[in-house]
Amino acid sequence: EVQLVESGGGLVQAGGSLRLSCAASGFAYDDYGIGWFRQAPGKEREGVSYFSSSDGSTDYADSVKGRFTIVSDNAKKTVYLQMNSLKPEDTAVYYCAAFEALAPVSGVYRKAEEYDYWGQGTQVTVSS
Repeated sequence: EVQLVESGGGLVQAGGSLRLSCAASGFAYDDYGIGWFRQAPGKEREGVSYFSSSDGSTDYADSVKGRFTIVSDNAKKTVYLQMNSLKPEDTAVYYCAAFEALAPVSGVYRKAEEYDYWGQGTQVTVSS
């Protein structure tokens, strides 16, 4: 059973930075994808950033491009989301999600329904 443990959320002023971590365990295969999603109060869940272990590809939502960076430590099965130049609209609960693949996959998966495993979420609050 895959388990995901997130950490690193908190309260930060606008313009500040935070780094979220997603430690994964229980993968049975070498090919997997990890995504970061967020949900703000009263809003739908949205994808933020994605990583594929098969080819190392990454992608970002337009709203965070240039400010967020996803980095993977494959040996530790840990994915980090470095968030810089944070804005109040980045305030949300951030979730790490993962899926496993029986064979290498090309590119990243961006839809929440494509992920099978979810972490407990970590709160990020950006004050103005």
